[in-house]
Amino acid sequence: MEHLCRKQKLAGRASLAIFTILIGIFTALSGCQGFHIFNQGSDTTATTTPVQKLTSTKSVMLTPSSSLGIGSTQTMSKDGMVMVYVPAGEFSMGSADSDSQAQSNEKPQHKVYLDAFWIDRSEVTNWMYALCVQVGACREPLLTRSFYRHTYYDDEQFKDYPVIFVGWDDAKTYCKWAGRRLPTEAEWEKAARGTDGRSYPWGESIDCTKANYQDGKEGCVGDTAQVGSYPKGASPYGALDMAGNVWEWVEDYYGESYYENSPERNPTGPEEGDAHVLRGGSWNYFMAYSRCAFRFQNTANYRFADVGFRCALSAAQ
Repeated sequence: MEHLCRKQKLAGRASLAIFTILIGIFTALSGCQGFHIFNQGSDTTATTTPVQKLTSTKSVMLTPSSSLGIGSTQTMSKDGMVMVYVPAGEFSMGSADSDSQAQSNEKPQHKVYLDAFWIDRSEVTNWMYALCVQVGACREPLLTRSFYRHTYYDDEQFKDYPVIFVGWDDAKTYCKWAGRRLPTEAEWEKAARGTDGRSYPWGESIDCTKANYQDGKEGCVGDTAQVGSYPKGASPYGALDMAGNVWEWVEDYYGESYYENSPERNPTGPEEGDAHVLRGGSWNYFMAYSRCAFRFQNTANYRFADVGFRCALSAAQ
């Protein structure tokens, strides 16, 4: 299975290889983050609107109910993000030996207890991220286009699509600005799959009605999809797009064999490492990568067309 997934990974990234090289070349030539190489594309269907002119909506912080439980939500005042509540308790993290799709870094499956927390219902959007950029707290994404769209981040028609081309530091900075934090790897997995060990947020099978991933044909979408486009793919707690669409940064450093000695209560990952964990798969990766237990990793400065994030918040805050 590991050999198969390696082949799938190569296939899933083949269409992006030249794009990656071009990004490196043009970024080096530009010498700054403000150099956008794709703004002069021939796409005439998109109407570009400067980020500064995107229409904002006023959001109000809702006081959570005194009896919080599955289905409880709150809306954050800083960026209008709706968060869903994940109650305290145990869940099975990782994959069992009997799981034919499981990778070695997902084992052993082990019980983990987590305190209650909140997690963003969707991935952080272009519009939300632009608010942070506008006040000087965040830097712009590496590129303002998506993989196939010549305009994206600063185009109002994509304001409710996930922000991409952001690294781990960008994600962490945004969450701090918004009064939140990145979820731990354990929090992300529990929010995605619940407590019954399901493979995907909704159950055991996957198709393009539930997630935006690479289905082996032309892909469900072939690029990012608007957040919340797959209500059938909601997790047991109501979190959306936790399978496919974009990879999501989490707080933890990556440890290949971390699960062998993972703490049983509120684990926070290795104390140091060379890379951070990404979860959830993306529009450009096959179904095996969209499983709730799949663990991916890359360096903190990795910024690409299928990488975004969502934030979390401890319930005690």
